[in-house]
Amino acid sequence: MIKGECPHGEFLLNEGCPQCIAERSWIRTASDTPHSVGETAALPKIEFDEPVVISRASPIGTALVNINPAADTLVMACYWEALKAKEYAEERVIATVDDLKPATDDLSLIAKLKKAMEEKRKEYVKPLQDHVKAINEAFKTLMEPIETADQITRGKILAFQLQQKLIREAQEKINALRLEAAQRDAALHNGELSESVNLVEVIPPVATTTRTELGSTGIAKIRKWEVEDLSKVPLDYLMIDAAKVGKVVRAGIPSIPGIRIWLEDSLRVTSKINTR
Repeated sequence: MIKGECPHGEFLLNEGCPQCIAERSWIRTASDTPHSVGETAALPKIEFDEPVVISRASPIGTALVNINPAADTLVMACYWEALKAKEYAEERVIATVDDLKPATDDLSLIAKLKKAMEEKRKEYVKPLQDHVKAINEAFKTLMEPIETADQITRGKILAFQLQQKLIREAQEKINALRLEAAQRDAALHNGELSESVNLVEVIPPVATTTRTELGSTGIAKIRKWEVEDLSKVPLDYLMIDAAKVGKVVRAGIPSIPGIRIWLEDSLRVTSKINTR
């Protein structure tokens, strides 16, 4: 079970704090109807409890961030209201035009609740994201020398391996040509060589693995790829840019080859309820 925390102590999040629920009788008004939360009073302005935080102090920096929304009074106030909205939505029956008004009132409240919860979510997440971004940027700068050293050393090892391979191949090619020439010479002299074949010494192949007391390096074959002709790439490997398509469709582009565009009804809600 997930637990929350409030001034009255811990509670099961799916059940709520009984005392908090009792104190928030403003969730329904005296004239409450079974299928409407539209008549609910505006959310009151609620003062925050002491922030729930993680504090990390050290000689190189301190961070103070909220980490437990379930202990946030305003967040939980919205949560209790949302539970009621969910209950009414599940029980609601829209059978007449008159039923649309309380449903519209409910959607107005729901829109405000969603906005309030999203603002609180961003309030909790943004400081963390800012810290992560700053830390990543700092380490990117701090790790630049070691990353560069790694790339340079790897590059030099691979360059040496390639150089040795090319030298060995060239030596083997020279010997192959000299043997071929010697065979032709022998054919002209009744199968006897007129002079000995002077072959060059072929360097031994460099070991693909080098082991030391500290570690080892080894050459591995890794498959790479690049696009040569996009028109020949099978459709299975192509991806639609959904964000770009959605942007131009919403802007009103009438058609896109290979894509169906249509209009679909969507309910737009404008809320006049003040949550503060």
